[in-house]
Amino acid sequence: MTDPAPLCRLIGVYDADGTIAGELAYLFRRSVRGQHCALCDITHGRLRERSDWRDARTQLPVPFVAFHRNDQPADVRAATGGRAPVVVAEYEDGRLEVLLDEDRLDACEGSPQRLVELVLAAVGGG
Repeated sequence: MTDPAPLCRLIGVYDADGTIAGELAYLFRRSVRGQHCALCDITHGRLRERSDWRDARTQLPVPFVAFHRNDQPADVRAATGGRAPVVVAEYEDGRLEVLLDEDRLDACEGSPQRLVELVLAAVGGG
């Protein structure tokens, strides 16, 4: 039996499109319909990336990159089945696996530190 390939990157996918129209649609969904993206809540404030998220992600064992629904790579979309928000683990052998789904991200209740703790537990680092 061979050892599994090492983790090389974490990939977040927001439940929003990364266009001006997409951002406006998200603001409408959030403000009027009460819908939200749990990953957005963790990583961003009203207008920009949260400083506590920048601090918390330094605790992750590998880089964390994020995409919107419309700009995620095709292999990530295939691995997630088009679901968002999610956090995906990418391994050195190219394998992608969903680590945290929407329910797990919602359970973070907007806390960057809680997200880090869940990621570390999922990858065996905490």
